Amino acid sequence: MAYQTLTVSHEDRIATITLNRPEKRNAVSFQLVEDLIGALGSIDKSDSQVVIITGAGKAFCAGLDLEELKSLIGKSHEQNLKDSATMANLFRTIYYFPKPSIAAVNGAAIAGGTGIATMCDFTLAVPEAKFGYTEVKIGFVPAIVSSYLVFQVGHKIARDLLMTARLFDAAEAHRYGLVNEIVAAENLMTRARELANVLLENSPSSVQATKRLINGFIKDQLDVQVAAAVKDNARIRTTADFKEGVSSFLEKRKPVWTGK
Repeated sequence: MAYQTLTVSHEDRIATITLNRPEKRNAVSFQLVEDLIGALGSIDKSDSQVVIITGAGKAFCAGLDLEELKSLIGKSHEQNLKDSATMANLFRTIYYFPKPSIAAVNGAAIAGGTGIATMCDFTLAVPEAKFGYTEVKIGFVPAIVSSYLVFQVGHKIARDLLMTARLFDAAEAHRYGLVNEIVAAENLMTRARELANVLLENSPSSVQATKRLINGFIKDQLDVQVAAAVKDNARIRTTADFKEGVSSFLEKRKPVWTGK
């Protein structure tokens, strides 16, 4: 199947998804979300038993596409709810994907890109990779990703990363457990395949059952939190600060916040 924003390959029971808009730094668009969900659905039905997600070019996935960002201003509450639910579905699809998943982070993974990278079961990153939940810088709220992040790193670290919106490097992400290994760029895909082969040595049904077991520990609470986060994400888009944040970002100026 052909996709507009990514490519999929299969080799030796390993599927590789490559986000493939390097000229846009593989930015998140609704087409990318649709393609990624579709690709994972196809891989789930295939003979491949492990999936690797990486990016073409110098970035893994550098946040929301500017054209998509422009389109957010002026949307209705119902449209915002639909958009939020779509992004929640992407994170849920990656997080609960039945087969083991490995993110091979080859460069910047910002906002939604950080989310994609850390929804995977394993995250490998090059030393130069940058991460960041930058939403509050432009009047967004990182509602959906926060639901997962708190379980992964705890409240104190989540507050730091989400409320400051600062960028952090692979070494810091590794300290928090958001990155499993830091790997030199020239070895990144080789190491990802080595890890995939370690997983392939085990019983596929046992590995998948173990993943379901681990996810089941928090599933009920996580589902409730994500549902609330979708509403929070849609609500914030109706505020004056959101409109100012997006406008100032697009106009490359400092925002003037009103708190409304």
